[in-house]
Amino acid sequence: MAVEAASTAGRGGELVNKGIRKVEVAVKWDPSPTGEAPTDLDLVAATYLAADPQGDPDYVVHFDSRSPDGTITLDRDSKTGQGFGWDEVMVLELNRLDSRYARVVVGVAIQQRTGKKTFVTVHGPALRIREGYTVLAEDDFGGVLGATAATVAEFVRDDSGEWTFYPGVHGYDADPAAFPQVMGRPRES
Repeated sequence: MAVEAASTAGRGGELVNKGIRKVEVAVKWDPSPTGEAPTDLDLVAATYLAADPQGDPDYVVHFDSRSPDGTITLDRDSKTGQGFGWDEVMVLELNRLDSRYARVVVGVAIQQRTGKKTFVTVHGPALRIREGYTVLAEDDFGGVLGATAATVAEFVRDDSGEWTFYPGVHGYDADPAAFPQVMGRPRES
């Protein structure tokens, strides 16, 4: 269920870049203060077949799964936000993704092991999406503070085979198990 939406850098839903080939999506956050339960954010990517781009995902990539062909990889997986730089990094090689796929949606889910956590309880969250050295979008999840998960990017392949990036952070009230099943559905206005 969608709970709230915010645009990335004021461009929510607008076309940002066409001809995307290889993209890096990264999130980071600060560790929870002493005495609080750790916060664990997880990057999730869902792929959709050209025959049913709004249906159920064909496969999902997250902390304990990978893409069957190696085109979407999760390079880092933090359970606490401790460390230097970006805590979770996912690389999507869209140019290598089989032509059966016409859409990829990327999101971030907050683990709910110790009770309900929303983005308002995450300390210092940040999102960066880039192709090479070009930053396509950045966000701090400030527009979805009451959400437990959020989609952060959508990539759509056109008839010529080119991928287009649509930015935007859209919040959901879904746990990490349910989020992959709802993250690609059309949003209600």
